[in-house]
Amino acid sequence: MQYNLVRCLKQSNLEATMNPLRTLCVLACLLAVAVGNPQSGNRSGRRSNSLDNVEQPSNWVNPREVEELPNLKEVSLKKLQEMSLEEGATLLDKLYHLSQFNHVFKPDYTPEPSQIKGYIVGERGQKIEFNLNTLVEKVKRQQKFGDDEVTIFIQGLPETNTQVQKATRKLVQAYQQPRGVPSEEQQTQRRKQNGEQDDTKTGDLIVIQLGNAIEDFEQYATLNIERMGEIIGNRLVELTNTVNVPQEIIHLIGSGPAAHVAGVAGRQFIRQTGHKLRRITALDPTKIYGKPEERLTGLARGDADFVDAIHTSAYGMGTSQRLANVDFFPNGPSTGVPGADNVVEAAMRATRYFAESVRPGNERNFPSVAASSYQEYKQNKGYGKRGYMGIATDFDLQSDYILQVNSKSPFGRSTPAQKQTGYHQVHQPWRQSTSDQGSRRQ
Repeated sequence: MQYNLVRCLKQSNLEATMNPLRTLCVLACLLAVAVGNPQSGNRSGRRSNSLDNVEQPSNWVNPREVEELPNLKEVSLKKLQEMSLEEGATLLDKLYHLSQFNHVFKPDYTPEPSQIKGYIVGERGQKIEFNLNTLVEKVKRQQKFGDDEVTIFIQGLPETNTQVQKATRKLVQAYQQPRGVPSEEQQTQRRKQNGEQDDTKTGDLIVIQLGNAIEDFEQYATLNIERMGEIIGNRLVELTNTVNVPQEIIHLIGSGPAAHVAGVAGRQFIRQTGHKLRRITALDPTKIYGKPEERLTGLARGDADFVDAIHTSAYGMGTSQRLANVDFFPNGPSTGVPGADNVVEAAMRATRYFAESVRPGNERNFPSVAASSYQEYKQNKGYGKRGYMGIATDFDLQSDYILQVNSKSPFGRSTPAQKQTGYHQVHQPWRQSTSDQGSRRQ
């Protein structure tokens, strides 16, 4: 083995100019094989639709597979969309596991706040644009901002991708759904109470387009989650201090790598204020390729009063790691979900599911049961209380929850029993009581 290792290292050095990542990967891989078992490369356990399987590093890859990896410059969202679901998942799987050996991805990409665009959704549906460094100033100019729930969505992938663009559009549209049309008498009474203005406000929505500042896979893999989260966390502190937005009504949502950014932002808010945001929702949180040395990073329970995660590509772009108070796995942990043809589409389904649950009347479209595998769920061997994935998730849920979804919209399998009059009713499960709010401010 020692001779073979030296010979392979010499060969990999000759190839360094072609693909530096591959050279480092070969070294890491051979070291793993040297101490591993003869069945390396078998990833069937990780695709078993169960949350109880843990593989040894020596089972991750073999030397031949490393040599077949494409150059990093060849990896893009477009290329991943062109691959089948399994092909894309396998490629990302190898890149991730090899990166954990040699730490080739350093978390050194942090876009400047001026580079990160975003917008506030106005009362008439218009987009009020800002750069991240001007967010608070823009919010100050919005009348009645913070009178209702404030939802901040951090987008994790670029909208140049059609699947990302569609999922974001669906989420924004869901939050724009108006309340049910009141009677003429109710309209008159509301106009008197609101200075002759129609009360059609449905909460405040801010979209931070972090994903648009990620141009390629290298930036995606080396995103400095800690620094980016601290920057956004500081903006949230400014919102509560200078615009008087209570932290009890802030719901932070992150998709893909932005789910981890949201977690760090929550921790930064705690460090600066001593208080927690009410809720953080992670929409298909990703694997973290570039990790800081000797420091834990990314989303974790405790980053807010309540943290929930929806995993739709656990073995694709996402992760099967338990991260939240409650982790939802539609159709169990797998590379994708029904109807998703590639890893990008599978990752975006988490956003689509959440958007569907936000629409009035759909808050209980996604019933789920606590279980450790899809098979256990199908055999009715789940345990614990029933819970609902999406906007109406109860805060007392804990552990892993499994559910079934449809392959196309509507994705939820539960028909709503009664249509609600607005998304404020949907938010009731996670709103604090008056007494609770008072105790937190002391």
